[in-house]
Amino acid sequence: MQPVTLYGNIESGNCLKTLWAAKIASVPHEWVEVDIFGGETRSDSFLALNPAGQVPVLRHEDGRTLAQSNAILLYLLDGTALIPSDPFKRAVMMQWLFWEQYSHEPYIAVRRSALRFKGANEADLDPDLYAKGRRALGVMEMNLISQSFMVGEEMTAADIALVAYTRVADEGGFDLSEFPAVNGWVRRVESALGIEHGQAAVHGDPE
Repeated sequence: MQPVTLYGNIESGNCLKTLWAAKIASVPHEWVEVDIFGGETRSDSFLALNPAGQVPVLRHEDGRTLAQSNAILLYLLDGTALIPSDPFKRAVMMQWLFWEQYSHEPYIAVRRSALRFKGANEADLDPDLYAKGRRALGVMEMNLISQSFMVGEEMTAADIALVAYTRVADEGGFDLSEFPAVNGWVRRVESALGIEHGQAAVHGDPE
């Protein structure tokens, strides 16, 4: 793949998953840090990259751009062992990618953002966020009790997508020790990605 530029914020799990994918797939990349808290995503220059005003964004040297974290993830990992060749396993991987954005991220990531970055107190938050976040972790626990990764015994893009916010779920008030299979899985995926436990990866210079 030709070199790409990734626009994102290092505190965002959705952005980190694209950075990890670029590294594990050995895609030449440059990381551009975007100040999402200072309103940079609403600037004219950023809206020219993504009219939705959201990170992450991938940009090719010829000007083509791609948004949405899991779309970027799949694009960067295309042709690698992290995208199953078996059609059914690939569909199961997609199932978890859709589920992550609809039934996991809206609760775990939203609580984390509110508590860590927006100065919210527990009493300020919709209790439904906690209940649904725990339910999501419970679904993952049941899936991981009998297998090493989300789609079986081999890591896929689904694991990268889901580990991004699961590994820092404690920052949203969730206790991963209550989900031992999930906790063990987090360690396995972090090890495979070469990142420290429960901490944002330091991207350093593009490789």
